[in-house]
Amino acid sequence: MRIGLFIPCYVDALYPEVGVATYKLLTSLGLDVEYPLNQTCCGQPMANAGFEKMAEKEAVAFDEKFAGFDYVVAPSASCAAFVKINHPRLLEGQHHSCQASKKIMDVVEFLHDVVKPKSLPGKFPHVVSVHNSCHGVRELGLSSPSERNIPRFSKIKNLLSMVEGITVKEPERVDECCGFGGMFSVEEPDVSVQMGTDKIERHMATGAEYITGPDSSCLMHMQGIAKRLDKPIKFIHVVQILAAGL
Repeated sequence: MRIGLFIPCYVDALYPEVGVATYKLLTSLGLDVEYPLNQTCCGQPMANAGFEKMAEKEAVAFDEKFAGFDYVVAPSASCAAFVKINHPRLLEGQHHSCQASKKIMDVVEFLHDVVKPKSLPGKFPHVVSVHNSCHGVRELGLSSPSERNIPRFSKIKNLLSMVEGITVKEPERVDECCGFGGMFSVEEPDVSVQMGTDKIERHMATGAEYITGPDSSCLMHMQGIAKRLDKPIKFIHVVQILAAGL
């Protein structure tokens, strides 16, 4: 199968090591991975800010770039969710096939549900606390929403359990929002910071050395708060842990 690797804007600009780790991990599993050049933003920032018409062009460009792959994989739950759920709606009535939205998956979702590895190369002898991002939980199903009366599951924890030496924890209020929420953190900064501060405290209460998760945007938000408040906690994307032995 041919896999198109989509690297979102903030990963490309601020956390390129996450993109590199994703590529290394997928190729180490013997997968055929291609990074299409000249890929652009998926349109999420514009749409979330209320400018959906501006996002339509990005949705068309995205589909033209990635429609030919069997799977589109991204190290970002929020961007993968936006393409999967919102691109078809944005392009409805424009006679556009919107094929890529049917094929996109977050890297955790792809590894867990499609690749189903028996082992992973990661070696990470540290205590980590898993952050469940809102898009990952409620739009991609990376873990079970706490508000629903269904059996607990976590695809993130399942994958991390394959990493040698790791100890995996979860905070109280396991899938409560960290306060980032894209434009929410800009429009309601005081509320956003307080939510992030509360979330960091709950993660730290587990005894974790690191906070990990599938969204660099959530980790970035909490990392900024932790740095300003001089909190002794580190942050790492889940795919960096899964690829740590490479």
